[in-house]
Amino acid sequence: MTSIRTDLALEAKEFHESKSKESIPGVRVDTDGDKDIKITRVRIEDETGARLMGKPVGNYITIEVPRLKEKDIDLMEDVSRTLAKEIISLVKLDDKSVILVVGLGNWNITPDSLGPKVIEKIMVTRHMTEFLPDQIDDSVRSVCALSPGVLGITGIETSEIILGVVNRVKPDLVIAIDALASRKLERVNTTIQIADTGINPGSGVGNNRKELSQKSMGVPVIAIGVPTVVDAATMANDTIDLVIDNLIKQAQKEKSFYEMLKNINREEKMTLINEVLAPHMGSLMVTPKEIDGFIEDISDVIADGLNISLHPGIHMDDVHRFIN
Repeated sequence: MTSIRTDLALEAKEFHESKSKESIPGVRVDTDGDKDIKITRVRIEDETGARLMGKPVGNYITIEVPRLKEKDIDLMEDVSRTLAKEIISLVKLDDKSVILVVGLGNWNITPDSLGPKVIEKIMVTRHMTEFLPDQIDDSVRSVCALSPGVLGITGIETSEIILGVVNRVKPDLVIAIDALASRKLERVNTTIQIADTGINPGSGVGNNRKELSQKSMGVPVIAIGVPTVVDAATMANDTIDLVIDNLIKQAQKEKSFYEMLKNINREEKMTLINEVLAPHMGSLMVTPKEIDGFIEDISDVIADGLNISLHPGIHMDDVHRFIN
């Protein structure tokens, strides 16, 4: 997996199968949905699959919405409902469960600010269930939220901050929200991944921090992420392939030459591109120029999905009544 930089299990699967030309042992996949909202569920069932995928054993659900950038309110609400349904399928909560929602990332860097933005829109109720129990009913669960910042801002490992809160609050579930990296341009800003294996903050951009998982936190950890950046070298490689494909279609005499270029080993091309780019720009991650508006929109989608999945009496029609 050394030549692919992505946080998406679906892309790791696609990459491995494109190289081996066969399905991955120990990995089960099923799909659902339609052309507007496609759901792919990847289940890594054993250590063989985990080793080949480069990801822990567990469930990875990818929700792909190609039109998510279009600001279609009805579609966004449908995505929130889909997200809520998939979250509910992964967790077992009762009316007394306490949930801690953590917004990972740096609020000063727009592509990395998804987590903190979602936290601003979460319906927090733990203070009410603790201090005003007579004024609420079974329609809401005890939910608290935290934006711990990043190591460069706080000087403290994010996992250490979260673990301190977990030890104090003693939640039954931690849900971590983070911006991810993709290897395909079309999945940037159009895809949501849910995993029940936790998360390694910064792994997709080569800035791997200590993991947040049931092993490190002592409670189940659900990770929800959206790819907001793509590796520049990967983008350049894909662009070269697209250009070569176009040249093959147009060429006559030079067709065999372009086909030879097309068949050059992908890892060799990635190595060459990295060697060319590194002296000028180092390890560069790229994000679309519309990222500001997208972060606002997708944070609404994720927050709404969380609010209706965590509170049994709150539905899509009235979720915004409770959030300022």
